[in-house]
Amino acid sequence: MRKVETLEGRSVRLLRVGEQVRHALSGILMRGDVHDETLASHLVSVTEVRMSPDLRHATVFVKPLLGSDEAEVLAALKKHVRYLKGEVARRVNTKYAADLKFIADESFDEGSRVDRLLRDPKVAQDLERE
Repeated sequence: MRKVETLEGRSVRLLRVGEQVRHALSGILMRGDVHDETLASHLVSVTEVRMSPDLRHATVFVKPLLGSDEAEVLAALKKHVRYLKGEVARRVNTKYAADLKFIADESFDEGSRVDRLLRDPKVAQDLERE
């Protein structure tokens, strides 16, 4: 069987399963299935899930709405990782229940930093010359 890969080098299967895990986690968090005060008081966005090649590990990138209390939200997610793993396993049909690792998504911060740099008067001056 030929392996189909995307431009980033990850297989379509890994991307598809990662998206299924992201969708399952988003639904669980949106409905408030996790009984935790911190998670109940914050809207958490699951921005991306990257699966390991054997589908046994999932790196979950999350961002609380407005980026507030990021450390507390991550701690709450890590505290309830066993429950979340079980719920995801029920919703996503894979041979093994993937271990979940929650990480703060820094891509928004990086995008803001690049935007600020591009708006800098010195950079704008250089861009106008071209």
